[in-house]
Amino acid sequence: MAELHIQAKLTNLLKQEKIQLWNPPYTTEDSEAGQQPLQELAVIYAPIVNFSVAEVASALESIRSQAVKRGMGNKTYRETCVATLELLLPKEGRKDTKKKNYLQTKLDVLVQDVMDKISEQHGLQYIKLILNGKTLIPEKRLDEQNVKNNSKVMVLRVSEPERKKQLLEEEKKKKTKDESVQRTQKGFQILSERDGTDDPATTPFLEIADQKGNPLKIPPSEKKALILAVGFHEKGRALMKRKQYDAALSHLVQADDQFSKCGSMLLSTVDNYAVLQLDIVWCYRALEALSCLDDGKQRLLRAEDCFVRCYGEQQQRLRQIKGNTGREEVLFLRLYLLQSLLAYLDGNEHQARQKLMKVEDLYGRLCLDPGKMTELMGLGFSEQDARLGLRACHGNVDEAALHITNRRQEKEEMKQKEREKRRRRLEALSTLGEMGFAKRDAAQALHQTHGDVDRAYGILLEASQMASAAVSNNNMEPHMDQAKVEQMLYLGFEPEVAEAALRMTGGDLHGATQLLLDNQGVLPPEVLSPSPPSSLSEEPSTSSESAGSVSQGEDPMDEDLVNEVLDDIPRHEEDYLDLTLEEEGEVIAQMNSYLHNRNSSS
Repeated sequence: MAELHIQAKLTNLLKQEKIQLWNPPYTTEDSEAGQQPLQELAVIYAPIVNFSVAEVASALESIRSQAVKRGMGNKTYRETCVATLELLLPKEGRKDTKKKNYLQTKLDVLVQDVMDKISEQHGLQYIKLILNGKTLIPEKRLDEQNVKNNSKVMVLRVSEPERKKQLLEEEKKKKTKDESVQRTQKGFQILSERDGTDDPATTPFLEIADQKGNPLKIPPSEKKALILAVGFHEKGRALMKRKQYDAALSHLVQADDQFSKCGSMLLSTVDNYAVLQLDIVWCYRALEALSCLDDGKQRLLRAEDCFVRCYGEQQQRLRQIKGNTGREEVLFLRLYLLQSLLAYLDGNEHQARQKLMKVEDLYGRLCLDPGKMTELMGLGFSEQDARLGLRACHGNVDEAALHITNRRQEKEEMKQKEREKRRRRLEALSTLGEMGFAKRDAAQALHQTHGDVDRAYGILLEASQMASAAVSNNNMEPHMDQAKVEQMLYLGFEPEVAEAALRMTGGDLHGATQLLLDNQGVLPPEVLSPSPPSSLSEEPSTSSESAGSVSQGEDPMDEDLVNEVLDDIPRHEEDYLDLTLEEEGEVIAQMNSYLHNRNSSS
């Protein structure tokens, strides 16, 4: 880390003075080092950067040789289209931690070919490649995935079973996602498709909630992506707790990809996205891959911006929602600590010290008195509740006990309300089912009417009658007048819905428009299809059959997947705030040693 720091400081000085080490007198015509000029430069710079002449000379040579190598690589790329990639290898794959590792390759080759070459050269049997936080797909080319000359590519190990799974999928389906990621994705896809209409006692169901725990209304197009994002994130966090940072990072970058499919308005409501950015950079730190400086900086900027939008400039919004900010301060501690670390690696000691001062202030307030922890746990509270409660109440034991008790009561009341809401919904579904309507249609109608059974019945009955009339009308489709369709599109209706309404009303523009207005612009799926309608009233579905259509849980394999991913979802909604600060303490001590050494030598 010290090497990166001194190189960053020297690079800034060289830029300011417009010194090009790859040119004479610092580099000879044979690309060798100009020893005397470099030594003279080291003597000049040593007192400026507060390092010894020997350390500065070594760093200057490192900068020079990298620049020469990069220049030669650029020349080679221009002449032969052979690119040079910098490889960020796993710790155990680095023979010399100070030496950078490069790979020359054309960019129109498959990633798998590059993976094979890296495996052969560095003895890494099962790997995956990451570029700017995105997993490179083995069966696609480098240039198709934005890999360029001089790109920095992170090499991550994967376990043997994961790699074997990848190879099998390559042969069968040409897919190479690791087994754990696939299982996580499928499990949360199943959960994201459950709409809360099944028995809450037997069917797991997920909802997205705000910081207070209230369910959020999310557009269906974004809900599945958000549930998958949160699912991948939780799996990654579970792996981080076990210090399996390679595997964790694989899941976290998948979460990042899913979050990119969510709207910015949604991301400003929940803080998950900001926490994810912190977790990815924390993994970079643990994997000693902090030469990914640019990506790390961008992620921390996104995290800070997201915190401001979610919590308010001075966390005032958070105070309004939760009444305090004590628990969330651990996130800012980690944010400032990572910012301090990246500033140091970028050669900015002043900013590193400023951020570290903030960190140490927070650390002093957030480290808890063991006696107070014991006292609260003696009252029957868990270690997690005790820690979160004390931080919320700034170390006051009595207030913490009251806070935990009140929070438990609030959660129980919220759960009771949700159970009651689902119970009423199940009753309404059962009532409509007894009238002969399919469960899925009934669920859609209840959603439109916010649970009003009578209005839902009216919608279903009208839709059923219209569907029957459309089929009995000689089973012939009337000629579709595109002018009328265009008029309905102008009014804001979807093309498929507009055409279906015109078919049902025999081309009557006024009637079709009124039909859609009466049904809030929505028609049952069966009506939208030109094929004969399904059994809205002809074949009533039993509850068990309908449950199978809504939830895929009837398949034992699917149930295993669901249970597997649910195991990684913490039972406490504030688990992500429950940091023991042990790792943070180690990094703080590390940063102090770096900065103290610089002070001592100055």
